[in-house]
Amino acid sequence: MKLLLTSGGVTNDSIRNALVEMLGKPIGEADALFVPTAQWGQPMCSPQSVWNSTAGRWSNGVESMVELGWKSVGVLELAVLPSVGRERWEPWVRGADVLLVDGGEAVFLAKWMRESGLVDLLPELHDTVWVGVSAGSMVMTPRVGREFVDWDPDGTDETLGVVDFSIFPHLDYPGWTENTTEAARRWATKIPGPAYAIDEETAIRVVDGEVDVISEGHWERFDAQARTS
Repeated sequence: MKLLLTSGGVTNDSIRNALVEMLGKPIGEADALFVPTAQWGQPMCSPQSVWNSTAGRWSNGVESMVELGWKSVGVLELAVLPSVGRERWEPWVRGADVLLVDGGEAVFLAKWMRESGLVDLLPELHDTVWVGVSAGSMVMTPRVGREFVDWDPDGTDETLGVVDFSIFPHLDYPGWTENTTEAARRWATKIPGPAYAIDEETAIRVVDGEVDVISEGHWERFDAQARTS
C-alpha cells in the first residue's frame, strides 16, 4: 500500500498535495472508507468521540478526514468484519481508493486488523492509500513503546511492522505534558529501531519502500545506532 502516516490528519496544503499525488486523482473523484476501530481500545475515547470523528463534528479548527471532499465516504468497523464474512467486506475494501484510519489505541487496532483478516489483504492493495491518524499510523510500525499501551497495560507494545520505524505522535501538542520533545527523546531511547517524532503539521509518506517526511511543522528522527551508548 501507499502510506501517509500523520499525527493529526490532513492539516495543511503540503500534506493534502501529497495525498492527491498518492491517489493519482482529485480527492473529489476518490472513494474513501473511514476506520474508527482504534478508538474503542483507547480509554480517553467514547461513543461520542467515535460519532464526532465519523460525522466530522470536531470543532478544533482542523478539517476532519471525512470532510476533505471525497466522492463517497463509508464506515468500515473492523470488529464486525469477522461476523459479516470476508466474501462481503473484501469487495468494499478493494473498491476503495483510500482507507482513513482514525486514532485511538494502536495495539487494539492491530488486534482487529489481524482478527478481521484485513492485514492479510494489505499486500494486494497496491494502489490503495492508507491515511493514518495517530494510532492509525502507529499500527503500521513494529512497536509503539510502553508509553502508548493503554488498552492492555500489561500486554505487548508490538504492532504490525509494515514499516521498520516507530512513531511518536502529537509532538509538543499544546497542553499535553506527556508529548513534549523531551518525552519523545526519552521514548526513543527504548525503541530498538529508527523512530520519528511528528507534530500535527507533519506526515511520513511511504511509497514503494521509499520514506520521506512532509512537514510544515516540527519533527525529529532518531536512529537506533545513535542511541546505543
